[in-house]
Amino acid sequence: MGVDVEVECTIARPLSVVADFAGDPGRAPEWYANIRSVEWETPPPLTLGSRMSFVAHFLGRRLAYTYEVVELEPGRRLVMRTADGPFPMETTYSWDVTGEGRTRMTLRNRGVPSGFARVAAPALERAMRRATTKDLARLKALLESAAGAGNGR
Repeated sequence: MGVDVEVECTIARPLSVVADFAGDPGRAPEWYANIRSVEWETPPPLTLGSRMSFVAHFLGRRLAYTYEVVELEPGRRLVMRTADGPFPMETTYSWDVTGEGRTRMTLRNRGVPSGFARVAAPALERAMRRATTKDLARLKALLESAAGAGNGR
């Protein structure tokens, strides 16, 4: 059984601001509650084939994995994939203009867990949906409050 979680939100910021911030893997710990660190294995900036090592904590477990950028349309779509660990996964970010200075960001995580994670897939999917919803809410609050502070980020 596969896991496929897609969550979206509208952020009252221009697409370029949202895509530049959220599409920078080095900034992930600022808005993902579970990501503790990111280290570039290839030099920035982000390009097709870029690789980054992530350390996260999820459901009481430490997870270390390496993402590789497999699709990149700057300001439109970013797809990263990992084959590491018990849960190989693909993460897709997409951004669309929804109005003057407003951006819809969609975040999708999908994969096919193996071993024990396969048995726990339904619970894992629910936990991922909760976490992803909270992460996008955190991103929205961060970017919209930065706009109010007048610093342009």
